[in-house]
Amino acid sequence: MEDSRGSDFVEKFYLNCGFATRCLHAGEHVGQPQSATHTGAIYQTSTFVFKDVQEGADVFAGRNKAGYSYTRMGNPTVKLLEAKVNSLEGAEIKKRNPEICVSTQAFSSGMGAISTVLMALASQGDTIIFGNVLYAATEHLANNVLNRFGIHSVGVDTTDLKAVEAALHQYPKARALFVETPTNPLLAVSDIASISRLIKAINPKIALVVDNTFATPYLQRPLEFGADVVVHSTTKYICGHGTVVGGLATTANDAIKDSIYTVLKDVGANPSPFDTWLVNLGLKTLPMRMDKHCSNAMQVARFLENHSKVAKVYYPGLESSPYHQLAKKQMKDFGGMISCELKGGLDSGKKMMDNIHLFTLAVSLGSVDSLIQHPASMTHASVPKEKREKSGISDGLVRLSIGVEDPQDLLAALEEVLKKV
Repeated sequence: MEDSRGSDFVEKFYLNCGFATRCLHAGEHVGQPQSATHTGAIYQTSTFVFKDVQEGADVFAGRNKAGYSYTRMGNPTVKLLEAKVNSLEGAEIKKRNPEICVSTQAFSSGMGAISTVLMALASQGDTIIFGNVLYAATEHLANNVLNRFGIHSVGVDTTDLKAVEAALHQYPKARALFVETPTNPLLAVSDIASISRLIKAINPKIALVVDNTFATPYLQRPLEFGADVVVHSTTKYICGHGTVVGGLATTANDAIKDSIYTVLKDVGANPSPFDTWLVNLGLKTLPMRMDKHCSNAMQVARFLENHSKVAKVYYPGLESSPYHQLAKKQMKDFGGMISCELKGGLDSGKKMMDNIHLFTLAVSLGSVDSLIQHPASMTHASVPKEKREKSGISDGLVRLSIGVEDPQDLLAALEEVLKKV
């Protein structure tokens, strides 16, 4: 049976099934007893009982890889989610090469996943190359935590392949290249396959890590384009209901899998069984939710682009986006996130956010209901102002997470509030 220290199991039956079928059925009985419940049980326990001393010794020594000892090191509820995500992220590469091991680890947060992965890949004296636009907590981790332990960070515009190539040559001690695509909050898109090819040609010791939170595995699967690790905040679209904080990391590299597990075990960024159970429930409806998020977002983006009070709209689904063609090639659809700048700048943005109906003023994203927030003072407040502005995150930028409401109601709410700005 599969290793309880991190699911490296993809059920062969589901390899040829569609994505929605895998969301519902893949992994549902992995790690569970033979008489499993219809909906996976919540193993809300810190520790597990051994039938005798020998069984306990075998589990801790790794001789019994199907056994469980302590939830920080593996739990049946967590295992179920990990096996499902293996199928969602890795079915295509598993079909191409059945010998490949696809392995997912679940975490207590998206930042738990990111920090664990980066600590697993880099040591003192190493360098990590980051995209120049990042979720603020990722940037803070790089510049205020990892650097204290001698892990250096440098930034590069990952949408510029020449800049990426130059950085790969400039930093031979780099051990990871971390990229968000699409980025938070400017929705820039990086060419995963081309970056992967550059890494393999210049410095194969570098692991390509892709934050896939905005796209989800339904819209984009970085492992299929050559990424070494894909990370998610399950807090967002994967759960989809604003009830959980969690994270995931999936890899098809055995050595990276073992390193991630070792750090997770010792750092302790493991998720609770209950949160994991909620994430699995959310995954079952991911395809239908994402289709609705995307269709609503396209209507909202076109409305904003054509409004007289809107200066700029950031959405890769628009033909005016410089990333439109790449997004069409790399993604199934364009996602549910939009950012915009109003012609009145910050004051108009504040009026919009303070007076809009239906949209909830709150950070985070990917919930079934629509959210609105101000990156410069909220999610990206920890990024120095000069760097924010250089990367395009102006004080007047507004970010919208488009939910699954009736689109005419969202458009009416935006039309009404824009009359006031």
